[in-house]
Amino acid sequence: MTDATDATDDPLGPREIEPSAPEEFGLVQVWWGDGKGKTTAALGMAFRAAGHGYRVHVLQFMKGGTGTVEDVRGEYNAMAAMPGLSYENAGHYGWHGFMDGSDDDEHDARAKGALRRARKLIEGAGEADLDAPLPLDGDPTAGVHMLVLDEVLYAANRGLIDPEDVIGLIEDKPDDLELVLTGGHDRPEYVTERADLVTEVGKERHPIEAGQGARKGTEF
Repeated sequence: MTDATDATDDPLGPREIEPSAPEEFGLVQVWWGDGKGKTTAALGMAFRAAGHGYRVHVLQFMKGGTGTVEDVRGEYNAMAAMPGLSYENAGHYGWHGFMDGSDDDEHDARAKGALRRARKLIEGAGEADLDAPLPLDGDPTAGVHMLVLDEVLYAANRGLIDPEDVIGLIEDKPDDLELVLTGGHDRPEYVTERADLVTEVGKERHPIEAGQGARKGTEF
């Protein structure tokens, strides 16, 4: 006879996610380098935090577009289904003109708009009680425990925003907000010297060098 254990009795089984508050958040993380995996690592932490019932928001500086590969990335479906995890992308499709020939003015305007949005999100976190649980479906400008600014360092490296403005985001963040910054192939000294965790994601080999394009399920 097979012993059918109720899933609710499994100590490692899934549990309903209830709003909770972190006890040790407040660090600044920087993920940079020429290797694949910076956004992937940041999203992994975002899912982990949301799984504990913490309120998390992801703001993407360089990704965007409609009716393109960038509009159908798998992580969007996953984030939309995860309680407490919200996202928005403020970028212009084309990766600074590399894909669609769009000009700098378009990308510049988008990046500066994302910067204004980041300031608003940080301001909202400063006004919230981050020592307490936050509504999982609440407006992110009303406060989040973790804020991921994806590819903000790319935007600074490419001259779309001023590195001093990125420093300002770090200086303005409330003590209990976990701030995650990603992007950039050149070492961003202006933030690494201020960060608590710095990870360089280095490339040893990448299939794109052999002509392999982005693959559904791994790159988007």
